[in-house]
Amino acid sequence: MMKIKDTAKVDRPREKLARYGSEFLKDQELLAILLGSGIAGKNVIEVAKQILSKFSKKKLLGLSFNQLKQIKGVGPAKACQILAAFELSKRVLKVDDSNTLTTIQTPKDIIAQVSYLKNHKKENFVVLYLNTRNQLINKETISIGSLNANIVHPREVFEPAISGFASSVAFVHNHPSGDPEPSEDDKKITKQLVEAGKILGIEVLDHIIIGQESFVSFKDKDLI
Repeated sequence: MMKIKDTAKVDRPREKLARYGSEFLKDQELLAILLGSGIAGKNVIEVAKQILSKFSKKKLLGLSFNQLKQIKGVGPAKACQILAAFELSKRVLKVDDSNTLTTIQTPKDIIAQVSYLKNHKKENFVVLYLNTRNQLINKETISIGSLNANIVHPREVFEPAISGFASSVAFVHNHPSGDPEPSEDDKKITKQLVEAGKILGIEVLDHIIIGQESFVSFKDKDLI
């Protein structure tokens, strides 16, 4: 087991949040920050992954104090922290009300969810996860840096879709150069992900590349 303190500082959840913002963290990293520390034999990220593999996010939101504190690695104090964070998010964002979910229908709807990417100096690959009504139920940044097949792996892309019961996904990433035209690597990765989605029964709706002043939709260009 690798301890969190043994990982590169830039890869630690708190440091990543401070450097990139909370929207760039994966679910397990956000939960790890709430947990604070791991247990014997498992670092905090591993504990968070184990919890999220056992409970969907929707089910996790509905757990009581007594249920949370019985989870190995949580306990009473951490259960209070998690419940407080969940309750605050419910009150502020109303994430438990399906009527407030955003419907994704056009490339501009996708871009509206990641408008911050236009000014980023590194490539960010973001996946939007949608339900059967094309409503946004989750959004995750899969990679930061140059896109390649080793970083944007189908497993990393579709694991949240499976655990979160998403029926479709949409990809979006930025080109720091400002030119949104897709590269050969962009096309290759997209093709691989579309094929993986077909096997899993999860439709890839589109892949949007954001430039400085414009964007390219793979769907509009018949690349999907």
